Amino acid sequence: MTEDSGTPAETISYDDFLKVDIRVGTIVDAQPFPEARKPAIKLWVDFGEPLGVRKSSAQITRHYAPEDLIGKQVMAVVNFPPRQIGKFMSQMLVLGFPDADGEVVLAAIDKSVPNGGRLF
Repeated sequence: MTEDSGTPAETISYDDFLKVDIRVGTIVDAQPFPEARKPAIKLWVDFGEPLGVRKSSAQITRHYAPEDLIGKQVMAVVNFPPRQIGKFMSQMLVLGFPDADGEVVLAAIDKSVPNGGRLF
């Protein structure tokens, strides 16, 4: 994945946007991931039915400790194919934005909503 915060992406159609399934879920477990090449935290996120709990690795250690993430609602792309990260299988991509130093700040919502809600 190429990260370029300065250049806008190419224009897409609304149908292209609909192909990206972004859902809200609640972090139900978070554990350190010391085996990762870059510092990361393993996350388990509950997206409600029918998606259930999915897991991911997130490079968010600069701003977050595992114990502080439990119960936090986050947004994630849930229709990527699974990806092996070391001995851990990532099933979705939690979304975030770079801070001034390029460290990830999680994209979040400002009011609680039901797990599994789709971004539109």
